[in-house]
Amino acid sequence: MKVVCVGGGVIGLLSALKLANSGAKLRIIECAEVGQESSWAGGGIVSPLYPWRYDCAVTALAHWSQEFYPRIGQQLLVQTGVDPEVCVTGLYWLDLDDEAQALSWADREKRPLQRIDRRSVQRAIPALSRVFKHAVHQADVANVRNPRLVKALRAALQRMPNVTLHEQCAVSGFIREGGRITGVRTAQGDMYADQVVLAAGAWSGELMKTLGVELPVVPVKGQMILYKCAEEFLPAIVLAKGRYAIPRRDGHILIGSTLEHAGFDKTPTDEALASLKASAIELLPALADAEVVGHWAGLRPGSPEGIPFIGPVPGHEGLWLNCGHYRNGLVLAPASCQLLADLMLGREPIVDPTPYAPAGRLGFTV
Repeated sequence: MKVVCVGGGVIGLLSALKLANSGAKLRIIECAEVGQESSWAGGGIVSPLYPWRYDCAVTALAHWSQEFYPRIGQQLLVQTGVDPEVCVTGLYWLDLDDEAQALSWADREKRPLQRIDRRSVQRAIPALSRVFKHAVHQADVANVRNPRLVKALRAALQRMPNVTLHEQCAVSGFIREGGRITGVRTAQGDMYADQVVLAAGAWSGELMKTLGVELPVVPVKGQMILYKCAEEFLPAIVLAKGRYAIPRRDGHILIGSTLEHAGFDKTPTDEALASLKASAIELLPALADAEVVGHWAGLRPGSPEGIPFIGPVPGHEGLWLNCGHYRNGLVLAPASCQLLADLMLGREPIVDPTPYAPAGRLGFTV
């Protein structure tokens, strides 16, 4: 099977890797450089920020991926020598308004979430602000260093003789023959395939418009900042009021993120910088004396309820979607890409594919 995958973020790369491992011949097409959009810009928490607030379609993929991540991190390290740094640090949610709902969800879903007292939190994280009164904690939450994950996936794919990577290669539309999609039109010429996978993140909706299909995937801007601290400064992820601090092994601390509807504008703003710094200091007061060493913006692929589109597009045989992961692309990637591969290869799917199917969600009937 010859497959063209449009999009070189984590979703596109991991989709390609799973299909290539099954013997398919892949072309990955990326309009800029691999992994430099949302996959690079995100924080890499291997959990939805507030999983109990999401539809079960999202948490089903998240649960599968959370169990898979440590294994894929080790596999990529062995294969490529690049460590994606999948680190289990745990996550503390501070002063939740819906704590009872969170604990009820955890009990129902058999997730190891528990309420802990303030003194225990302070002992675990001495740098944490004392303004917070209570917390819930999940000890098995990991984070992945997403730029390194992209680098590792790229290295793994480049070692495969059945994979070709085309960067700086914009896709302008699809090649349609009768009712079937047989390839894509690109800046480097037409590229034909038996199957086409659209995994272009925030740009997926724009490409579907070329087929007259309204795909509700839109760009949602997010800005983050980065501090450099001592390696032991923050031992776990902390989250309060929708803002989080994520520790990396080398002492870098990520603070995120904003939620802005600004089209495809990725310009960092002074307003966001001030807001993120205020959140950082509220969480970790010592950061008032630390220097911001990075500030950037990325575009999430926003979708209704954050439920991704995974599966074939009715009326366009040969076209598959794996997009619209909104704020959870990194955590949902392993399960989303496994589900896509299962569907394309006719295997038993890891989860019920119905909630993610484009059929019905795009106004189609089957």
